[in-house]
Amino acid sequence: MIRYADKGDFEILRKYDAHIAEHELQNSISTRHILVSYENGRFVGWLRFNLFWDSVPFMNMLFVLEDYRDNGYGGALVDFWEKEMLKNGCKMLMTSTFSNEQAQFFYRKKGYTDCGSLLLPHEPLEIIMLKEL
Repeated sequence: MIRYADKGDFEILRKYDAHIAEHELQNSISTRHILVSYENGRFVGWLRFNLFWDSVPFMNMLFVLEDYRDNGYGGALVDFWEKEMLKNGCKMLMTSTFSNEQAQFFYRKKGYTDCGSLLLPHEPLEIIMLKEL
C-alpha cells in the first residue's frame, strides 16, 4: 500500500530518514511531500520530494528498507509519485543521484535522462535527471 505520509508516520520516518531535520520532516508531511509504502502493515520505504524552481517536483529521497529491496517497491513508489504529479498538472519531474551510485541505472530504466550535473568539493559528481510526463 502506498499513500501520502501522515502524522502517524512521523516516528518511523524520523527513525530511518537521517537526511532531514525534524521540523522539515514535519513540514514535508503536512505539505504532502512524502509518500510511504507498507506491506502487510510493515513499513517498507518512502519517497520524499520538494519543488525545484518552486514548480518542478524534485525527488529528494527514495529509500526502501534493505529487507524489501529488489522486489519492486522502489519502482512502485516512483510510479505512484509520477501518476500523482501528472494528476496535479506537472509536465516534468526531476531527481539526482551521485555518479558512483547504482540508482542512476534505476532512474534511466524509469525514463529519466541526464540533463546536468553538480560538482561540490569533496563529493562525487551529482547527476541531475529529468523526465517529461
